[in-house]
Amino acid sequence: MTVNPATTLRLDGRSALITGATRGIGRGIAEAFAAAGANVCVNARKPEELAETEAALRSYGVGVTTFQGSAGDATVADAAVERCVEQLGGCDIVVNNAATNPQFGPLIDAELAVVAKVWDVNIAGPLRFCQAAWRQWQREHGGVVLNVVSVGGMRVSPMIGAYNVSKAALIHLTRQLAQELAPGVRVNAVAPALVKTDMARALWEPNEAAAAKMHPLGRLGVPDDIAAAALFLCSDASGWMTGETVVVDGGAAVR
Repeated sequence: MTVNPATTLRLDGRSALITGATRGIGRGIAEAFAAAGANVCVNARKPEELAETEAALRSYGVGVTTFQGSAGDATVADAAVERCVEQLGGCDIVVNNAATNPQFGPLIDAELAVVAKVWDVNIAGPLRFCQAAWRQWQREHGGVVLNVVSVGGMRVSPMIGAYNVSKAALIHLTRQLAQELAPGVRVNAVAPALVKTDMARALWEPNEAAAAKMHPLGRLGVPDDIAAAALFLCSDASGWMTGETVVVDGGAAVR
């Protein structure tokens, strides 16, 4: 493949379904994809946030549609992919960004019902969306899957064990599906460290300066940092990559 810097990172003519895409990392990815020319189907739970996001994305001059529902709802994946194909002409890219983390504290003491909810949304949810996209579009047409994981899936840390275990499983799921779906579908993951989002607010807001010092680059991540990596992994620039997890952590791993 000849690399053309003017077009390699473009997504013109492709349709992307992004879960949890009305705020934080998912919203950043949706805006980056729209700016790169992709049509975007936004999945999230809250109607008012979907409406605001749809209006914002339409300003990029691309096709936009939405589907309301939780990634933990077993009926949502098939319906969301169907909406993407019908309204945008395909489902070339799936970004599994939606996640939940209601468990906080030692995992040994956690209520199993709460743990089960984390694992269903964070592990089974992405698999359901991958299966739906494969059946309805990607088996015949090919495509790309991106799973948003976490550096927490690569190491242990206190208090958010259920979440970290779910992300470790999603990293392995990424590799498993990369093997199964090649060569037509590439499957990769991006693993952020601490990013300034509402979901992670309890981890960074009490002392952002101290948290930033944990990263050699001297600051916490922002959604656009992850969106840039997502654009690379879903574009032709990464056309010879599959089964990989790209860490975006401000250098924390080399601290």
